[in-house]
Amino acid sequence: MPRYALLLEYDGTNFCGWQRQGDLPSVQKLLEEAAAPLNQGVLPTATASGRTDAGVHAEGAVADIELALDLPPARVRDAINFRTQPQPVVVLAAARVAPDWSARFDCLGRGYRYRILNRPARPALEATKLWHVKRRLDAAAMHAAAQLLLGRHDFSAYRAAACQAKSPVRTLDRLDVARLGEEVHIIAEARSFLHHQVRNLVGTLVEVGQGRRPVTWPRQVLEGLDRGKAGQTAPPDGLVFRFARYEPAPAWG
Repeated sequence: MPRYALLLEYDGTNFCGWQRQGDLPSVQKLLEEAAAPLNQGVLPTATASGRTDAGVHAEGAVADIELALDLPPARVRDAINFRTQPQPVVVLAAARVAPDWSARFDCLGRGYRYRILNRPARPALEATKLWHVKRRLDAAAMHAAAQLLLGRHDFSAYRAAACQAKSPVRTLDRLDVARLGEEVHIIAEARSFLHHQVRNLVGTLVEVGQGRRPVTWPRQVLEGLDRGKAGQTAPPDGLVFRFARYEPAPAWG
């Protein structure tokens, strides 16, 4: 049976997250049901490069799926997109991959972006796509604090209590903070992340941006290994899964 990689874009606002959870609306459930007619009516299993939480979005997530029908990738893309309508889940591209290829285990790097709207007035057009923080943030201070977190560390202080990862040790390759007009963007990149790691990092950096904590505080939290000493978990709305990196990359079509 042919295996396909799927490049995905979705709005996670009304989903319980990527993973199937009974009858709740999930991205995985919708995608598998849309692909079932290409698999002799049997629900295939879609495995993601990274599981996103409820309310988290994606502009470049990747999943793998095995289907009974041997079709050109563009046909697979179009057939699934036809059946996911009108839900905001779209296959941007598809590619044939090796039978043992895994979107999860073959992934060499993952990237996220977190958007903060930093102005007094609340958002009218993109309320589900960002975190509204009224108080002026010092993006330069946040960036300086973020650079002290780069590298390989025990990130116990920034993982969710429900995190199922066997080890809290991760290598954070990039954590940049920059202001773009009324928005502050946080870019995070690593081979893999712990559950809620990015959102917990964002919530902690915001404490620095608001002047409540010094630039060195997030590093002190990291070294303390205590989640209770870090900042809040930032809301899911502002988080977007940007990319999953593979070498070689799938031949998207």
